[in-house]
Amino acid sequence: MITGIVIAAVVVALALIVVALYNKLVRLRNRCENAWSQVDVQLRRRYDLIPNLVETVKGYASHERETFEAVTRARAAAQEAKSIAEQAKAENMLTQALGRLFALAEAYPELRATENFQALQAQLVEIEQAIAISRQVYNDTVLTYDTAIESVPTNIIAGVFNFGPREYFEIEEPARQPVQVKF
Repeated sequence: MITGIVIAAVVVALALIVVALYNKLVRLRNRCENAWSQVDVQLRRRYDLIPNLVETVKGYASHERETFEAVTRARAAAQEAKSIAEQAKAENMLTQALGRLFALAEAYPELRATENFQALQAQLVEIEQAIAISRQVYNDTVLTYDTAIESVPTNIIAGVFNFGPREYFEIEEPARQPVQVKF
């Protein structure tokens, strides 16, 4: 009789541990999805701003059609990305295209002086900062999740219930030129 009670208690305890570990993995997986949706919100804000930016620059440099088309293509590719790796690649292309657009804007002092362009540029800087923060939160959340599915004993539960690793959202930071001081 006592042996049966001990065995039943051990089985119940193991079942509770499995349920607790499973729930932990579900909670972490959902946090990853929530963190990605925050990144996605910021990326969509960026996508919504880009047409206004392009149109503003177009008004001053309409002959630079290739640059505008490159930005438009890069924006479309970023919006259509399916996986996180595709998204990162598309975001890198979009960042490069926007860099060319801003380089073009530098050639037009009257454009840089307009309130509309300055406001759009400020909004883009704000959105870029929000993307960087959201990306960091997402990557931190993925790190926590991936660590959990690789650690004992949750790795056993992760394997049984097919919890797989998540991809990090890594984009290339723009190359920074060293500051040159001349006297």
